[in-house]
Amino acid sequence: MRRLTALSPPTRQRVTLVSILRLMRILVWLACSFTLVACPAFAQTPPAVLLMDQGFVGSPWYDVHSSAFREALGASAQPETALHVEHLDFFHFNDRSHRTSMATYLKEKYRRSNIKLIVAVGPLALEFALGAREELGLNVPLIFSAVDDQTVSRLRPTNATGTILQYTLRDQISVARALLPELEHFAVVGDPLEKQSFLGEFRRELPAFAKELNFIDLTGLPMDEVKARVAALPNKTVIVYTGINVDGAGVSYIPRNALRAVAEVANAPIVIDAEPQIGYGGVGGFVAGPSFVAKDTAQLASRILGGQSVSTIPVAAAQLRPVFDWHQLERWGVAEDRLPQGSEIRFRPLSPWEQYRLQVSVAIAALILQSGLIFWLLIEHHRRSLAETEAGNRRREVIHLNRTATATVLSSSIAHELNQPLGAILSNAETIELLLKNEPLDREEISEIVADIRRDDLRAAEIIQQLRTLLRKRDDVSVQISDLNSSVRDVVRIAAPEAAKRRARITTDQVPGELSVRANNTHLQQVILNLVMNSLDALQDSNSGGRLVSIQTLRSGMSEVEVKVSDTGKGIPGDQLQNVFEAFFTTKPEGTGLGLPISRTIIESYGGTLRAENRAGTGAMFSFTLPLAESPRVA
Repeated sequence: MRRLTALSPPTRQRVTLVSILRLMRILVWLACSFTLVACPAFAQTPPAVLLMDQGFVGSPWYDVHSSAFREALGASAQPETALHVEHLDFFHFNDRSHRTSMATYLKEKYRRSNIKLIVAVGPLALEFALGAREELGLNVPLIFSAVDDQTVSRLRPTNATGTILQYTLRDQISVARALLPELEHFAVVGDPLEKQSFLGEFRRELPAFAKELNFIDLTGLPMDEVKARVAALPNKTVIVYTGINVDGAGVSYIPRNALRAVAEVANAPIVIDAEPQIGYGGVGGFVAGPSFVAKDTAQLASRILGGQSVSTIPVAAAQLRPVFDWHQLERWGVAEDRLPQGSEIRFRPLSPWEQYRLQVSVAIAALILQSGLIFWLLIEHHRRSLAETEAGNRRREVIHLNRTATATVLSSSIAHELNQPLGAILSNAETIELLLKNEPLDREEISEIVADIRRDDLRAAEIIQQLRTLLRKRDDVSVQISDLNSSVRDVVRIAAPEAAKRRARITTDQVPGELSVRANNTHLQQVILNLVMNSLDALQDSNSGGRLVSIQTLRSGMSEVEVKVSDTGKGIPGDQLQNVFEAFFTTKPEGTGLGLPISRTIIESYGGTLRAENRAGTGAMFSFTLPLAESPRVA
């Protein structure tokens, strides 16, 4: 009989605490179980897509493919769909143990994931994915890409669809002949062909092309040997590069880095079949673009995730695109017109138009606009020149007509003045005739009479010359240094007969010396004569004792000279004073209204001003100023 031993108080406390903890665990487990049963959504994980490719982390083609697939799937599928990517690395590890351990790893990793779709990239990945789908116990659809049709035919995947990517030696040889029309040899550089799962068709075509061309097998060799061989290839050879992942010495490579090492020493152009290898020494070829393949695959995935049945989506074929490196084409002297139709040329230097299209467009637009503006300005300048020439001609015509009209007014006075010397000449001639009949001849008296005849003849000639100068029409009006005092004196001589006829006097008050201005002397005479004649007309109603016209010349400051013509007439009405220089405005019944406007135009053309005002007492005063000019030095 077992003897029961009484427990000590501390022991009883520990037993009680353990019992309480066990009870709490049971209660927590029951609460969690109730929560999971009551809330099924909490126990579920979001739907997911499992992408498996046969590359490795850092493999350019598969890295670009997975990134492009993720981006395209995220843009087209439901946002809560998760994407898991697994790089199986069958290029470096392709034995049974690696496959078994990888399947066990994936089974454990994704046993609680809600996988809705599997995507396999590459032939080896497709074969593995079919087995992994069974290991995971999933009967989900499967999409394959970058798989050749022979692999699809051999595996016959169920509940699957995808795109076939067919690499052929035929495509590579066609590019080789485009690069080198006289092709005689082709060398293949890469991993052993039997280890390259996607080159099944390539291997089948090789014997036929080896009969047409000399085949140089450089696959599976150590890198040093490959570099030595490609540096000594015979003429008329093209290299076909299929990718080196592990060379014959067991050294691992990223295929495009191995391509660069080979291209640095190769003596022949290199044809490639993968887009990420463009720019690493290969000339180019029919290449597979991972981003294009990934986008097509993502569209299929989106359709299946959206509920479309796999059986309604037929298997499609992805197209290889001809892509070439411009630098390598230049290196080997390959003309672009020899390349396959639709070829894409990369790394071509941009033309100035392509680089600076916006800037060049703006510059061209500005140049066109500027040229148009300059052309328009030239036309306007030509038209303005013609207009100015025409206006100048018309102005000279009007000035000449004004002088003619003034001379017409003066003609009777001039004729009267001419009668004096001509009558004196006639009288002296008659006297000589009488003296010639006398005996003996008074030679001294005859000489005095001949001198008088000569003086009177010169006087008549001077009067006629002044009239001719006034009436002369000159198209080319010369500008010279003229003496303003001399012009005033000439005008006084011309107008004196008319003033005498009207019983008026003309007085002058001239500053001593010369007043040199840069102007045409005839124009100056015309202006002064117009002002004098206007003053004489203003004296018509004045009494005979106060008919006076005054002409004054003086210096105005240090750089100007001034001429003032005033009269003792009635002056200009205040309401008409501001209009006297307007064309065709006149206060005389027989006036034309052109004299004063023409005078102002002449004075302003020489840089001066013409003004009119009434005198403080009686009469009006017209004055004009001109810039003072230095007299030219005589050499």
